[in-house]
Amino acid sequence: MPDDAPPGTELLDLTKNFPPVPTAQWEAVIQKDLKGADYEKRLVWRTEEGIAVRPYYRADDVTAGFPVVRRGGKPWATAQEAAPSADAIRADQLHEAGANAIQELGYALSAGVERLAELTKTQSVDAAAAQIEFVFAVGSTYFMEIAKLRAARTLWAQAVSAFAPKDPAACRIKLAVRTSFRNKSVADRYTNLLRVTTEALSAVIGGCDSLTVQPFGFDEHLALNVQRLIREESHLDAVADPAGGSYFVEALTAALAREGWKLFQQVEAQGGYAKAWASGAIQKALAESRVAREKAMAGRRKTLVGVNNFPNLMEKEPEVEAPAAEPFTAPAFRLAEPFEKIRLRTNQHAKRAGRYPKVLLLKRGDLKMRMARANFCLNFFGCAAFDIEESDEYAGTDADLVVLCGADPEYLALAQEVCPKVKAPVFVAGNPKDQIDALQQAGVSGFVHVQSNAVELLSGLQDRFGMGGLA
Repeated sequence: MPDDAPPGTELLDLTKNFPPVPTAQWEAVIQKDLKGADYEKRLVWRTEEGIAVRPYYRADDVTAGFPVVRRGGKPWATAQEAAPSADAIRADQLHEAGANAIQELGYALSAGVERLAELTKTQSVDAAAAQIEFVFAVGSTYFMEIAKLRAARTLWAQAVSAFAPKDPAACRIKLAVRTSFRNKSVADRYTNLLRVTTEALSAVIGGCDSLTVQPFGFDEHLALNVQRLIREESHLDAVADPAGGSYFVEALTAALAREGWKLFQQVEAQGGYAKAWASGAIQKALAESRVAREKAMAGRRKTLVGVNNFPNLMEKEPEVEAPAAEPFTAPAFRLAEPFEKIRLRTNQHAKRAGRYPKVLLLKRGDLKMRMARANFCLNFFGCAAFDIEESDEYAGTDADLVVLCGADPEYLALAQEVCPKVKAPVFVAGNPKDQIDALQQAGVSGFVHVQSNAVELLSGLQDRFGMGGLA
């Protein structure tokens, strides 16, 4: 106790007042709260890389493995105008072609080691390593991107150390980072500014040496100001490793490093990066990751705000065009493109027809269900730039599609009332499996629900509305 403490003062003793709680005790409380629900399904999130993200992390979850390599104290460089060196290891291009975080790490590491081995034929390891720069892209999965960059630093140090450099500093990676292209959209364009802000934060917290914020639908000066803001106002340049010590980030970093190293070893077993690329193995893996992402987007299991969910209903036509992607052997893509083509098709049809297709959301019955399902449909059909009308009446409607929004038990009677009296096709919002046949017999021609493939359903409706192909 300090000498100047008032008599009777009791100091807080964390070891006595807050004794450690064993993990088993936490788990018992969680199981009680779950009331029999499946722990894994309710609380564990699996990333697209297959990594299980737990609901909480403790010191015990930070397993020993690769030594943690932290970035030095030098602040990151703003690189809005600088282009990557011609011989940089372009993990960012793998990212744009569909790679997940593990693939970016494993393939980039393999390419880097191959380059290092070639350079060391004519010069020292230290000199060779100093010439190698890595370029990574960061997307919007905030903590995953932070962990990815931290894992890249650790993996490269591990690889270079195997070449026995004289100076430990040779093991430090040169990490140039830029914001992603594949998650940007021409629709609701200023959402891209929000995306690059979280991406820039991931890059800086993850330990980039230089950062490029790529403008997409917004001005270059705003891209530069994102960096200025996180440096001058948020002061993220004041801490070398802001995420260091976070049990979650450390555990995620270790998981990515382990899996990235396993993939690196697999590529090495195939003869190295060049041979794996020549065999088509890498392109095949990238294509599989791309298809999985596109399916998740089409099924709306993954959200791209303003694109496949939460559209700006006031915006019919985009105000900007997408900039051209940098050429690469494996083609780059944007997740928004299938939905952008749907919107473009609707816009071209509206110009020819003089009106946009209209969807009537017919809200009847149970208040909670009709409002929830109408809101779902508003977002769903709004993604195609259709006009949306909400009403509890349908008489005299000129809608091209009527969607019944209510509760499952009420649908059959409602369908039997509405279907004979409207010319437009009738859909049901929901998936009442025990009533499907009866509803179809009553005249219902389709269903829209959380398991619907939005790209297929919206494209099918466009065909049904008599829309031509894209000009």
